[in-house]
Amino acid sequence: MEETTSNFIENFIVEDLAPGGQYEGMTVHTRFPPEPNGYLHIGHCKALCIDFGTAEKFGGICNLRMDDTNPTKEDVEYVEAIQEDIHWLGFDWDDRFYYASDYFEKMYECAVELIKKGLAYVCELTPEEFREYRGDVNTPARSPWRDRPVEESLDLFARMRAGEFPNGKYTLRAKIDLASGNFNMRDPVIYRINHMHHHRQGDKWCIYPMYDFAHPIEDAMEGITHSLCSLEFEDHRPLYDWVIANCDLPSKPRQIEFARLGINYTVMSKRKLRRLVEEGQVSGWDDPRMPTMAGLRRRGYTPAAIRNFSARNGVSKVNSTVEYGFLEHCLREDLNEHAQRVMAVLRPVKLTITNYPEGQSELLTVENNPLNPDDGTREISFSRNLYIEADDFLETPIPKYKRLTPGGLECRLKGAYLITCTGCVKDADGNVVEVLAEYDPDSRGGNPADGRKVKGATIHWVDAATAVDAEVRVYDNLFTDPDPDAGDKDFMDYLNPESLVTLTGCKVEASLADAPMPEKGKTAQGYQFLRQGYFCLDNRDAAPGHLVFNRSVALKDSFNK
Repeated sequence: MEETTSNFIENFIVEDLAPGGQYEGMTVHTRFPPEPNGYLHIGHCKALCIDFGTAEKFGGICNLRMDDTNPTKEDVEYVEAIQEDIHWLGFDWDDRFYYASDYFEKMYECAVELIKKGLAYVCELTPEEFREYRGDVNTPARSPWRDRPVEESLDLFARMRAGEFPNGKYTLRAKIDLASGNFNMRDPVIYRINHMHHHRQGDKWCIYPMYDFAHPIEDAMEGITHSLCSLEFEDHRPLYDWVIANCDLPSKPRQIEFARLGINYTVMSKRKLRRLVEEGQVSGWDDPRMPTMAGLRRRGYTPAAIRNFSARNGVSKVNSTVEYGFLEHCLREDLNEHAQRVMAVLRPVKLTITNYPEGQSELLTVENNPLNPDDGTREISFSRNLYIEADDFLETPIPKYKRLTPGGLECRLKGAYLITCTGCVKDADGNVVEVLAEYDPDSRGGNPADGRKVKGATIHWVDAATAVDAEVRVYDNLFTDPDPDAGDKDFMDYLNPESLVTLTGCKVEASLADAPMPEKGKTAQGYQFLRQGYFCLDNRDAAPGHLVFNRSVALKDSFNK
């Protein structure tokens, strides 16, 4: 098939599918192989978009495979979360769901095969000795066990599997080249002893393959044509190809590497993210401040925004760090087009329109989204007593202040009337508890009938008679440093104490009382709180009668600036 390519990976695939190419006449077959030791984050999203998206583009297929070769931190919770995240982004693996542990017996057979060929041996070096004998660029590595007889290595390896030896007593090493300039080829360890319960295999195994040995076998067993990996595996490719060439396997995949995605003001290591969770610095893997798919979803990120973000960052061979502001920009673009506009007052103060008849109320018709007329309209109530933002009033105005102040500019109430502030009421401590104003009855809709030019601001509001209480959580970057884990830094020293501000007693318009509760595994409906930002109901804590909103992203787009 003829394809229009957009990156070097696709160029390679076109060459491989062409007449005479390595995979002429074959179906492109990729895989996404996450380790189930944590939740997927935005960096994994780029990889899975490349793995699944590339297969889609070429009419191929993509497997989902859990890389569960290391039982230390693996858990079924992570397996389920990974599946949920991939489906949320719009990808599917059909019936091609595998575990690396499905191939443990085949991996063992391959290891035995290598020993019999004289290409692997059981080594007794301790970790300390291993480092000591590793050599440097001018000095080859050493192992006094390299010439151990084949029969002796076969016997020891079988006894390793049988559980006769403690952790660390022996390893199985590939016999390649101790003088190689690529240290990954200096007789790398391919099996180690680990007496630990496996989440799927139970206690069947006490020896586990190393990733560099297991991965090419898994790919070959599944008929993968193109094994797309992040750039840190480029130096491991010779070992990948060595395993494929020297083991009896049904296919020969090709490994291609691309640059990982980095974002400032966050960390992208699952180990470090786990530390944040375990030490209680965040509420869990799905905390809206986390760069995990679950956290971003809870915060209100949409699959379209994240896939767009991934696509626009492109595919390259050079690692780079992207501004977090660009991720927010992609979300803002999507929500601006699709989010319903509503009014909410986060820090409310009462506004009384003194010349509006007591006991009277009326309904005003407003658009749900001016950018999408098909989204329709809704009615909101208006009466004498409203709530406005506390900072929309100043008794003593500062220069260029265009909101409410006694005797100041005429201002618009969004979608309602023009008003002029006449004063305020204070409590015993001198705090303003009520703002007083008069309205122009002829200016309904906010458009003065006599053509006056209004210099004051447009102010959002909610009707005190019908307003609904809500809790609103305003999020910021989790870290104060753009590169919190660079060099010798301890990222925990740069946690932002203002990354979460919780506001209670907020007032939202009555239409939100019946807002649909978020469904598990889906993004909650997005709303633009006028003049405030984009928000969604929290998918863990919100409930009917208990509205909890998360700010997804602010209105201001600093990335464009």
